[in-house]
Amino acid sequence: MIFASDNWAGAHPAISKSLSEAASGFASAYGTSELDRQVEQSFAKIFERDVSVFFVGTGTAANSLALASYNRPGGHVFCHREAHINVDECGAPEFFSHGARLAPVDGTNGKMDPALLDTEIRRFSPDFVHGGQPMAVSMTQATEVGSLYTLNEIDEIAAVARAHNLPLHMDGARFANALVALDTTPAEMTWKRGVDVLSFGGTKNGCWCAEALVLFDPARATEMHYLRKRSAQLFSKSRFIAAQFEAYLQDDLWLSLARNANTMAARLASGLSGSDTARLAWQPEGNEVFAIIRKQAAQTLRDKGAVFYDWHVPAALAGQVADDEVMIRLVTSFATIEADVDGFLAHC
Repeated sequence: MIFASDNWAGAHPAISKSLSEAASGFASAYGTSELDRQVEQSFAKIFERDVSVFFVGTGTAANSLALASYNRPGGHVFCHREAHINVDECGAPEFFSHGARLAPVDGTNGKMDPALLDTEIRRFSPDFVHGGQPMAVSMTQATEVGSLYTLNEIDEIAAVARAHNLPLHMDGARFANALVALDTTPAEMTWKRGVDVLSFGGTKNGCWCAEALVLFDPARATEMHYLRKRSAQLFSKSRFIAAQFEAYLQDDLWLSLARNANTMAARLASGLSGSDTARLAWQPEGNEVFAIIRKQAAQTLRDKGAVFYDWHVPAALAGQVADDEVMIRLVTSFATIEADVDGFLAHC
């Protein structure tokens, strides 16, 4: 009953097999192998256009390099107040962009409010050099609280970014979970809506260690080669990241894995809705379930072997969590099975 994080799950057997096959023989290094090129073409196919793909080892690296590629002197990146880049990356986006700052934007359910985003951007006047200048907008899909930007909501955020001539970055650590939940295509959820650069996550969804930076304007690729090298993210044996993505994307495995995670989250949420000791904080949309549970019940679950994290209570729920209660986050993955969910619910 492991619900701590989808990072706790291992690698899917098909991905492990692909890694093993890539381990034999020789291949040219630093992203120049035939396998690297094949996988880059696979990305172009799923996104329905030419793209530039840069393999990196972590989502933090992908996010940081994406923003660094659009750096401006005194630059500010606009993101939700609870965005991963703002609260969970130890200042890496600022570090790799050499001092750019993150400008938090409010909004319900972990999503930026377009009107508030516009207001925050307008605070930076070109006539006031001391305040710095807008640099980019970053949105997280799915968000830190498990919610999803609908296609229309992506349109609204993209429209604000375009109005201010700012690039739009999408943090897609759980890109596949959002995609299958919205029942759309990679192209429709990204560049067709105005996304300029995507952090494409695989690690949380069955890969061993595979993240990619996808640039929808290949003309910007030249500088990224240098940024990736300077940040120590140019793997010499990059074919091992490519091998993971080869299996991940083949026959839509990545979508099947995400569907399982989302289905298990929905099963978990349904069971919690009928619990006497717990209640949903809000309805899940992907593979993360947030619940408010009695502290004693949470301890009983841990005693029975359940693993999950406590979660900070957001401002929107202030005063709604009693002294004898705690808010928790439950994350399902490609490896979660019904027995895990039902075993948890049996003690809740």
